[in-house]
Formats: sequence, C-alpha cells, structure tokens
Amino acid sequence: NKTSAREFVLLGLTSDPHLQSFLCFVFSVIYFITLFGNMVIMIVIRTDAHLHSPMYFFLFHLALADICYATTVVPYMLVNFLLKQKTIEFSACIIQMSLILLSAGSEIFMLSAMAYDRYVAICKPLHYQEVMNKLVCSQLVGGAWAMGVLHSIVNTLPMLNVQFCEYTEIKHFSCELPPLLTAACGRTFLNKLVLLSSAVIFGSSSFLLTLISYIYIISTVMKIQSAKGRHKAFSTCSSHLIVVVLLYTTALFQYTKPSSVSSFILDQLSSIQYSILTPMLNPIIYSLKNNDVKTAL
Repeated sequence: NKTSAREFVLLGLTSDPHLQSFLCFVFSVIYFITLFGNMVIMIVIRTDAHLHSPMYFFLFHLALADICYATTVVPYMLVNFLLKQKTIEFSACIIQMSLILLSAGSEIFMLSAMAYDRYVAICKPLHYQEVMNKLVCSQLVGGAWAMGVLHSIVNTLPMLNVQFCEYTEIKHFSCELPPLLTAACGRTFLNKLVLLSSAVIFGSSSFLLTLISYIYIISTVMKIQSAKGRHKAFSTCSSHLIVVVLLYTTALFQYTKPSSVSSFILDQLSSIQYSILTPMLNPIIYSLKNNDVKTAL
C-alpha cells in the first residue's frame, strides 16, 4: 500500500458532470479576464511614457506574477473539468506545487516593495527620485522574485521524501501544499513544520514591511491640513491596500490555520480567492482606482 505513487487523483470542486461543465465555462471566463487584464496593464505600462515610474514598474511585475499564478492553476483545472479520469502525475504535481509557492511568495514581496514605494512618495516626496532610482527598483523586484524562489525551494525539497500510497486522492482542484500533506501516507511532521515556519517567516516579514510603511504613511497623511490633500494622498494607496487585504486575509489563513479548523468547502473557497480571483481583480482594481492608468488606457 505504501508503494511510491506515480500519479494522484484530483477530486476538484465537484463530481456532478453538469456542474462541472458550468464551472468550466465560469473559470474559462475568469482566466481570460485575468490574462487579458494583466497583459493590457503590462502593455500600457511599457508603451506609455507617463507610466515609466517606480510605482508602475512594480505594478508591471505584479501583473506578471498574477499571470504566472493563474496559469499555474487554472488551465489544468479546466482540463480536469472535461476529463472523467482526473489524474496528475507525481512529477507534474510537484512542479505545479513549486510554481504556486514561487508565484505566491513573489507576489507578497512585490506588494511589500509597492508599499515601500508609496511610503517614500508620501513621506519623503523631495527625495523620491533619489531614493527610488532604477538600481533600487531593480533590486526590490529582483529580491521579490528571489524570495519567491527561496520560498518554493524550502517547501519543495522536503516533499520529495514524503511517502504516498499507490492510490492517493487529493481533496482539491490543484496540487497545493496543505492538501498534498493531508493526502500523504508517511510522516509529514517535518513538512508541516517547514510549511508553518516558512509561512510565518515569509508572510509575517512581508506583512510587517507593508504594515510599517502604512503606519508611516497614515501618520504623515493625518498631518496634512486640508481634507482634499489627505484624500489625494490616500487615493494613491487605496488600490494597493485593497489588493493587500484580499491576498493576505485568505492566503495566511489557508497556510497557517490548524488542521482542526480545516473543511473541504472553506479550503476550496479560500484557495479560489487568492489563487484565481485575486489575479483577476488586481488589474481591474488598479485600472478603476488609478487615473493615470485610465488615461493611458
């Protein structure tokens, strides 16, 4: 029974064939909007000279991370909606898991870099061009991607030694790490410890960077005398703040919650929120809340 598994069975969202067809259509539309929205944001930022600033440089890479995230999860999910035998090879599952971890890790640190950019813009406006030069921006973006790679490696390598039964069902629509650990036959204490530690270290460090930036931003904005000035300053951060709340509330809950709180529906909904809906909503939020992007569009 403990022969190394060559493939897994992804149970997905439902076994009802009619509902599967409907969900396939829904998530196809979501995926199209995600790709179209993020690609348009990237093209507009590249082609419009008015958007060649640090803030939009970070937004460009956030859109790229969103495309990577959605493309890692959704296409295989759509294929499984159409197939009766919903299997995935062990190697493909591990690759998908590592890419999910990489995309998620990169995205949260990209949001931290964007928060730091807003802090410099609002709290130190006279030194903005000097502080946020091309080298610093490139280092921040490179650091965000590097942290994503490190987050992926730290959690992927221990998974290669985990034992799975010959027939293994994963109660999820993708090879995310928590459902994989739940489905394992062998001991997973070390893996769960690494997962929790990395989620706390990577998640809390990026969250603290973002939080500290906003504490300084809010304290600076509150000192502005006019209500119009305060509104203008806050409006430059509102899009970023909405995206941060959407991502952190669901992702941190999913990766740090105790197993006693776990439920199939709750796990699926939270995963859909941060891995599928957030990448779709990001370009919409930034387009609707940002006058420069709307003008460029």
